[in-house]
Order: sequence, then C-alpha cells, then structure tokens
Amino acid sequence: MKAAVLDGVGQPFQVQDIGIADPTDREVLIDVRASGLCHSDMHVAETNVGFPMPAVLGHEVAGVVAEVGPDVTEFRVGDHVVSSPIHSCGHCRGCLTGRPYQCRHPQETQRIAGQRPRLSRNGEALTQFIGVGGFAEQVLVHENTVVSVSKDIPFDRAALLGCGVVTGAGAAINSARIRPGDTIAVIGCGGVGLNVIQGAALAGARRIVAIDLQPDKLDLAKVFGATDIVNAADGNSVQAVKDLTGGGVTCSFEVIGLKQTAMDAVAMLEIGGTAFLIGVQKPQTRLEVTPFGDLMGKQKGIRGVAMGSTNLKIDIPMYAELYLQGRFKLDELVSRHISLDQINEGYDLLRGGSVARSVITSF
Repeated sequence: MKAAVLDGVGQPFQVQDIGIADPTDREVLIDVRASGLCHSDMHVAETNVGFPMPAVLGHEVAGVVAEVGPDVTEFRVGDHVVSSPIHSCGHCRGCLTGRPYQCRHPQETQRIAGQRPRLSRNGEALTQFIGVGGFAEQVLVHENTVVSVSKDIPFDRAALLGCGVVTGAGAAINSARIRPGDTIAVIGCGGVGLNVIQGAALAGARRIVAIDLQPDKLDLAKVFGATDIVNAADGNSVQAVKDLTGGGVTCSFEVIGLKQTAMDAVAMLEIGGTAFLIGVQKPQTRLEVTPFGDLMGKQKGIRGVAMGSTNLKIDIPMYAELYLQGRFKLDELVSRHISLDQINEGYDLLRGGSVARSVITSF
C-alpha cells in the first residue's frame, strides 16, 4: 500500500509503497477514507522526542472495515469506523473504572516481539505513530482503539473525532467538568482550541474568552461559541482576560505548547481556578509557579490533559450523534481536502497557522 514515511526528524514525508500485515487475533484492518493532519504529528516530525524512526505518522483516521482478525467480535467488514490513539487493555484499574485514557497496559494493543510487524518497508519494521499510522491507504489496529460511527457522517468529519475533537471538547466536558456559569479562557484557537470552546459552550460556560494571534481564527472562535476574543498581539492578554471577567477565569486551557502561554494560563485564573495544559510542550520545559502564592494563597491548580479524558467507545459516538442533530460543529473544522502526495504542503499550511485542519481524502 501507499504511505507517507518519515525517515527522521526534520525530514520531509516521502510517499512510498510499504507492506502491511494481515489482521490476527483482535486486529482490525481499515481502508482509510480520511486522515487529519494534527499538530502532534508535526511536533514529532520536527522535534527529537525520542520517537523511533522510520515511522508512519497520522492518528486521526476514519474509514471502512476491510477485514477482521479471528477474535474480533465488535466489528464486521463494511462498518464505518473511527480509529483513535487511545489504547486500552480493557482489564486494568483505569479501564475498569471508565478511564481508558489512563490505561496501565496500553502495550497490550500492540504486537509482541517475534510477531511480524504490522508495517514494514523492504523487510524493515516501520513504527506506527501512537499505534495508528494513519497517513496511509490502510491501517491495522487493535479493536479496542476502534469505534463504529453512523454511515451518515462524512468520513472527513468523522476522522476529526479520533483526536482533535475529543481532545478539545473532552478537556472542557470531561477533564474540567465545566458547569453552567463558569468562565473560561482558551489560548490557541486551532482545531483543538475550537473544540475546547464548543465543548465549554455545550456545557454551559457563561463567558468564553478566545485568545490567538490570528484574526481569522478569532472570528472562527466566535462561530464555535466564544463570547469574547483577545488578540494576543494587542498587548497583555492576561490583563485583558482579567478585565473581561472581573478578576480571572474559572478554567484556562493552553492549547499551543509554549512555556509562556502555559504561564499565562496560570496567571489569568481567578482564586481557586485551574489551568489545563493540552498543548505538547518540549520535553525539557519547566514551569515556574510559587507554591505559596499561586497554589496555596490563591488555591490555583495545574493539570495536564491527555486526549480530553475520553472514553472513546462512549464519547466519539456521542459527538457524532450531536453533529447529525445539528448541535455540534464539524463542518467548519475542515479547512482543506488534500491528497496523500500533498502532505508536506498541508503541514506547511498548518505550520503557518492559516488552517484549522487539512484532511487527506485522496490516496
């Protein structure tokens, strides 16, 4: 099959023919119909975080089940599905208490040593990014990472449910548990940030302040439910948020992955507020907070969020249904359709901040 292979950090993607194994045990083979370009893939492609190369990146995937392993019971050939990078064993404490995003044994969804690798090139194993490897014509994944969705939802919209949507909306609804009357600020209005905004709006937040440098993204933030916008280029965004909300917000969400914006997220909280860090920071980043002044005196909290604290078997179908009811926005997230051969161009656009999501729909 064709796939976009990354041979090393800082190198371009190369579309090549690679091998994919047949499904075994509880594996599902999916014909990919749409694959979203996410900042997380770009971060791994550009930053040496120790991720093994060569690799096939991509983890926002929607498609059709082509074949299933002999032990698969949940899916049939022809099902429309979304694959997610949330890997859960199904039997640890995290999984059994409804927190598969905190699975203690996610490696159980991968093949073990001695088995043929799922992906290979000229006999060499290729790494699947987060166990998906979605920049390809097909993906081979464990059934615990797959969710059925209605055939009424377009594949390009459905693909975004696998990561960007659940990460953003889930951060507001699941991680922060926004309640009616809360005030929030969202730093960064790309695909994930827009979903934080609409998740907070869905949960009943009273004031939703969107912060970005791009006027177009701030305009889109208002479409997704922001009540106020702040262009960070105009001055002190922390003070602007405090002025708008009368002293600070209940919850802030940092969706960029920079030290300064993470510090801003803490600074713009009201007494007792919590900052939720979603953006992928460089491994060596250290935040500076004062345990007495911030954490004790002002009772602030800082929490890291992974995948929006999502139970994928419950949350992904829920968002899909809300979309079909006209109560959840997905159409506006898809900025551009591209082919697999245009993946480097697509990431150039994402790097420039001019798009919410480019989606590969032609392979």
